[in-house]
Amino acid sequence: MVEAAFHFPKGFRWGAATAAHQVEGGNTNNDWWAWEQQPGRILHGDSSVRACDWWGGRWREDLDRAAAAGQTAHRFSVEWSRIEPSPGRWDDAAIDFYRTLLDGMRERGIEPLVTLHHFTNPLWLAEAGGWESEATVVRFEAFVRKIVAALQDKADFWCTINEPNIYAYSAYVNGAFPPGKRDFGAALRVMRNFILAHAAAYHAIHEIQPAARVGLAMHYRPMTAHTASPLDRTVADFQSRIFNDLIPRACQDGRLRFPLGRGRVPQAAGTQDYLGLNYYSSDHVSFDLRRPGDLFARRFYPEGSDLSDIGMNANIPEGMDLALRWAESFRLPIYITENGIEDAADRIRPRYLIQHLHRAWKAANIGLPVRGYYHWSLVDNFEWERGWTQRFGLWALDVETQKRTARPSAELYAEICKENGVTSGMVRQYAPEIAAAMFPG
Repeated sequence: MVEAAFHFPKGFRWGAATAAHQVEGGNTNNDWWAWEQQPGRILHGDSSVRACDWWGGRWREDLDRAAAAGQTAHRFSVEWSRIEPSPGRWDDAAIDFYRTLLDGMRERGIEPLVTLHHFTNPLWLAEAGGWESEATVVRFEAFVRKIVAALQDKADFWCTINEPNIYAYSAYVNGAFPPGKRDFGAALRVMRNFILAHAAAYHAIHEIQPAARVGLAMHYRPMTAHTASPLDRTVADFQSRIFNDLIPRACQDGRLRFPLGRGRVPQAAGTQDYLGLNYYSSDHVSFDLRRPGDLFARRFYPEGSDLSDIGMNANIPEGMDLALRWAESFRLPIYITENGIEDAADRIRPRYLIQHLHRAWKAANIGLPVRGYYHWSLVDNFEWERGWTQRFGLWALDVETQKRTARPSAELYAEICKENGVTSGMVRQYAPEIAAAMFPG
């Protein structure tokens, strides 16, 4: 049988992503650990107490597997509460841990992308007002200066803040993240402070390391009006502008576009050397007068969607087209810094992975500057308020024994990384249900 393939550009980066609190274990000095101790905050009362035991050293075996599987890149985060356990007190042992981790990546031929803030805050910072306080901008810059100065000989690729839009929404609109508020005004203040913090971090990093690459990782959620009604179109556009556009546009041109006012943050203009794109799924949006807390919008998946095992995400690969076209508008190199689906049985992940990478391949081969792909996630990890109910890993994790088991999608992704592309043979083997559509004729 004649084989066909979708090959990516030479030098394309293949990797996976993790985050400190989700894999390290033992992060007991941050706001998320305190949140986990409150009854009802985490599904089934799950705990991150050991997570994937990276702090205990099991990162070595996970990165061994990644390297053997052909991965050449890894995105991870550093834990602020370990590095600065109390205001102005730095823990050299924690910094040394991250230096060792970076050495381990380099030794395995893996390029690190270091995220400086991935949802968690030191407990002392949360108690002082967290991201609602503009003082946090100054504190974050000091932290960034400390850790970048300490790691600059081992890393030069930085993500300042992961998904500031998700953080603002989850912590200050729907209350699922600490501090658990439902205050849209507070959410907008937090978003502004994230913009200021990113800008301060960007300039600090380039002062320390002029050749560094610095950007944000933005969660992009395409929002399609469910009907042609003006109300549906209006709420879909409004939700998208606030959720998707407000932060990265301000970091492009220094202009704030709040719902009830405008402003300028000139120090934020031009503070992205690349755009980090996190894409998972897409929403249909309809106007709903009964949902003032959701800005009068109902977001949902169309009937008959290809749903994940707990229904949180839908396999909508055409949304990747929309996400990449959106990312292209910033005229920056694009890294897909997260993409994946929760699927303990690996029922949907193989076709999800192939279909989304096919869209990324099309974009890269018509000239969009797509430079790399980081699958979420390398191994099952602690998924915030959803605990251990979501399994995103290429490798399955037994939380009690810490045993890792490769899912079929781990083997598929290894073949993709080594081939630098997707072949018809891979599709027939791992996702035969989509083979005819992917390779007609």
